[in-house]
Amino acid sequence: MKWHRKLYAGESISKRQTKIKWKIMHNAGQIGVYVLTLAANPANLIDIIPSWELLQKHYPKKDLYVIGLAGNYEEALLLAGQIVQEVYAKTDGFDIRSYIQERGKQTT
Repeated sequence: MKWHRKLYAGESISKRQTKIKWKIMHNAGQIGVYVLTLAANPANLIDIIPSWELLQKHYPKKDLYVIGLAGNYEEALLLAGQIVQEVYAKTDGFDIRSYIQERGKQTT
């Protein structure tokens, strides 16, 4: 599992994202937390995965590229929408994968 350098976070967890990230990486349960990743299927934009699914022993976590965390499903939907809107506003397209990779390279 890889984590985006400039992680998007929902309002309810913005102050706890480092702790939540650590717990997810160490297989500690995070009920109610959702992980936003680049889509596994190239035809899709973003995957929203409940963090408890990542606890499954054979879940294919190795290829996940995490771009955001949300405190509940509704917040995950809103965050995914915000990401799509940001990408469209800045690129006039929906190539989220390229935008995220470029955004991760920039220094602030």
